Amino acid sequence: MNIAKIATILTLAATLGACSTMDRLANVGQAPALTAIADPTTTAGYQPVRMPMPEPIADTYQANSLYRTSAKGFFKDERAHRVGDILTVMVTIDDSAKINNNTQRTRNSTNSAGMGGLFGAVFSNATDAAKLNVDPQAAIDFSSGIQDAGAGSVNRSEALETSVAAVVTQVLPNGNLVIEGRQEVRVNFEVRDLIVAGIVRPSDIQANNTIPSTKIAEARISYGGRGQITDVQQPRYGQQAMDAILPF
Repeated sequence: MNIAKIATILTLAATLGACSTMDRLANVGQAPALTAIADPTTTAGYQPVRMPMPEPIADTYQANSLYRTSAKGFFKDERAHRVGDILTVMVTIDDSAKINNNTQRTRNSTNSAGMGGLFGAVFSNATDAAKLNVDPQAAIDFSSGIQDAGAGSVNRSEALETSVAAVVTQVLPNGNLVIEGRQEVRVNFEVRDLIVAGIVRPSDIQANNTIPSTKIAEARISYGGRGQITDVQQPRYGQQAMDAILPF
C-alpha cells in the first residue's frame, strides 16, 4: 500500500469522523430521531426486482361459470395480493453451528555429504586438512525441519423471534409478491431497527394474512440498533482506520 493511498484513507476517515462528531454534538441530550415514513420505492438505491418468469397463461373461463384460470380462490381472498397491501411477517430465526478443526504437519529432512577436498583443492594428506580445521569426510551437512500446527473452532448460536408488518411494493409477472417492511422502536436513548424484505408466494400467506420468514425467498432481514449504547460498543473511527491500514 503506497503512501498516497494511506493518506487518502486517513483523510477520508478524518472527514467522516468530523461530520459524525458534529452531528453527535448537535444531538447531545436528545434522543435519536426516528426515520420519517416514506415510500420504499422512492428511497435511494431502490431497484425493482427482476426474476426469471414462466410463460404467461391466458385467462380463460367458461360461460355461466364464476371460476377463471387465474383465480387464486373461488371466494374473495382478503390476503395481501396487490401493491400497497399489508401483511405480517413472523420472523423466527434459530440457528446454531459448531465446527472444530485441528491440523498438524511435521517434516524432517537431513542431508550430508563428504568430500576429500575443499573448493576443488585436493589435500595430499590428513595433516593439511587438519591445519584448515576441515573434516574431509563431513565438509557438507544439511538439515531442515518443518512443523506446523493449527486449530480452529466455531460455536455460534442465534435466536430471534418477532413480527413486523410489510408492504407489497411489486407484483411479479408470475404473481409472486415483493415485500418490504421496516419497524423502529425507541426506548430511552436507543432505537431498535428491524428491516425485512424479500419475495413471497401468495399461496404461502396464511388465512390470517401472516407469513413465516422461512417462506420468504431472497430474504433480507436486518435487526440492529443505534443510539448511545450502540456508540459505546463500536470502536472509534481512528481505530477502525488503523485496523484497515495496518498489515499486521
